Amino acid sequence: MSPQIQEFLDRIQWIELAIEQEAKARRQHWQADFEAHKVRFEKEVLAQQKRFKQGLLMYVLTAEWRHVLCVPFIYPVLVPMLLLDFFVSFYQWVCFPLLNIPRVRRSEFWVFDRSHLAYLNWLEKINCAYCAYGNGLIAYCREVFGLTEQYWCPIKHAQRILQAHPHYHGFADYGDAEHYRSELSRLRAELKARQQQGEKHKD
Repeated sequence: MSPQIQEFLDRIQWIELAIEQEAKARRQHWQADFEAHKVRFEKEVLAQQKRFKQGLLMYVLTAEWRHVLCVPFIYPVLVPMLLLDFFVSFYQWVCFPLLNIPRVRRSEFWVFDRSHLAYLNWLEKINCAYCAYGNGLIAYCREVFGLTEQYWCPIKHAQRILQAHPHYHGFADYGDAEHYRSELSRLRAELKARQQQGEKHKD
């Protein structure tokens, strides 16, 4: 990876950190405690949230016809999502140790904290859980296949990739035949080092 690209990536990381700090400050404005994966609101905040809650019956009766029409098409997608989750998890559970690739922790990609919001009825909370699962699954799969790509074919594309996974920018340059094999060995060694480091932390 060129020093200039590394500098750009460092800037991106700094900006992402700054965005998260700003988001954290806004969460604190609503007097919410998010420590240790738990969400606790002050009693006064919960009482205020409940005043904005729409009852389930009213929510259903006032639903737009477009929303109702979408329901039979949205929730069946959960079946292939569950299958994708199972097969991707099974794949990495079996293959990653054989290839010295660090396993991806599923729990890091799913956040189901909207159920703590008192201004949502239970149907809205189910909808939120569906979206959280779907987006978490895509992020999880993206990381699994990003690491897979780093092991088997870490070559940048000639065309621009939209929202490339975080490992992509360290890949070998497109068309650089002279250095490809050495870059492949380096990137595989990187994965092995990460796996070994993860095993040390477990011990």
